[in-house]
Amino acid sequence: MNRRVGRRVLVGGVLAAQAALLVRGTWSDHTEFAWRMFPEASEWRADIVRVGANGTRTPIDDAAWSRLVRGRGLSNPSVRHHADAGVDNQLAFLRSAVRWYAHHDRRAGVIEADVTYWRNVRGARHVVFRSDG
Repeated sequence: MNRRVGRRVLVGGVLAAQAALLVRGTWSDHTEFAWRMFPEASEWRADIVRVGANGTRTPIDDAAWSRLVRGRGLSNPSVRHHADAGVDNQLAFLRSAVRWYAHHDRRAGVIEADVTYWRNVRGARHVVFRSDG
């Protein structure tokens, strides 16, 4: 009798956890467990620059960016990319990568990503991500 109750509690807990992850995926930037059969057809590109203390803007070329930032589809940001797991997910990774790059590059200045993205073939939208000063 105790084993039967234990199995039911375990199965009920697993189902509740899966349901919570699915519900979370409807509003989260990272939707790993909220898989949808027909993903969005979004694209993005970014121009990344270093803003100096005097306001000078120095472009960071794709090769320099890609030496430090690998994976998650973030290499070569100046080229238009398909947002594989959705544009919100991709932009969240890019926002984190901008901060990470600024911290690990060890050069003075703020890193700024000027991002253009297209959500499901609609008109272009624009957002700017900046690292902490």
